[in-house]
Order: sequence, then C-alpha cells, then structure tokens
Amino acid sequence: MAGPQLDDFDRQLIEVLGRDARISNRKIAADLGVTEGTVRGRIRRLQQERLIAFTALTSLGLENPTKLAFIGVQADVGSVKEIAARIAELAQITGVLITMGRSNIIAICLFDKLEQLVEIASDQILAMPGVHHVETSIAVKTYKYNARIVKITGAGKVVDNGD
Repeated sequence: MAGPQLDDFDRQLIEVLGRDARISNRKIAADLGVTEGTVRGRIRRLQQERLIAFTALTSLGLENPTKLAFIGVQADVGSVKEIAARIAELAQITGVLITMGRSNIIAICLFDKLEQLVEIASDQILAMPGVHHVETSIAVKTYKYNARIVKITGAGKVVDNGD
C-alpha cells in the first residue's frame, strides 16, 4: 500500500506547522510565497486525510501527579495481535506496540496512583487468556520526550511501521 502523496509544498507546510501550529495562514502564505487560500485549502485537505491534526499537548510535569509506565507483555505468539487489540481497549492505555525482544507487546499507560497500575497490569492484562507475564517500568524522570513523533490514529487504528 502506497503512502500519502505529499508534494514539496505539503512538506514545507507541515514543517512550519510542526514548529508553531498557531502561526497564521497569512504569515505562512507570505513566508512560502503562496496565497492564503492555498494555505487554508492545503491545511483542510491534510486534516481531512488525517495527515495532520491540531491538539494541545500536556506536559507530564503538570501539578497533576500522573505518571507514565511501560508494561511489557509476554503473550502467546499466535495470539499477539488479538491480545494487543484487547489491551488497546483499556481506558488508561495510551499506546500499544507489538515488539520483538523480551516482550512481544509493550503497552504505554498513564496512572495517578500505584494501585491503578497494579489493577491494569496484574488484574486486567495478566488475567487475559494467552498472557504469560507482565513487567512494568515506571518513568521516574523524563530527560527528553518529543511529542512531534506522535502519529495520528483513530480508536483501534493500527499503524504498521514495517516495510
């Protein structure tokens, strides 16, 4: 399956918006040498094709004591996709990746209290048929987190990073 067809202008526009999504269409148009209508139309098309989205990203450093955890899951090889899909349905899970290595699924989770993490990892994920082991890693200090690597996905949408 071929990827989206982006021209040089689309790439320039995405780069500008990636640096500052609040920049005006008028300023973008002046900087890129096109009309404001061209900028507005391209942004609309990129949004409709779900290639870009505008949202407020919150910092993990807010006063809210929310913590980030990674849950490594060892699951039956033949059931990995189905188990990953079930894990993705859990409300506190913000990301699910099928991986190679010690775990074949990594779930990313936000939690406020340690009891919530225990409930998710042990009581919900470990209790799933086909799951043999879970191992949690709690982020205690974030040195770098680049929110620009976030991909747009709908609920339950699978993004295949393979070739």
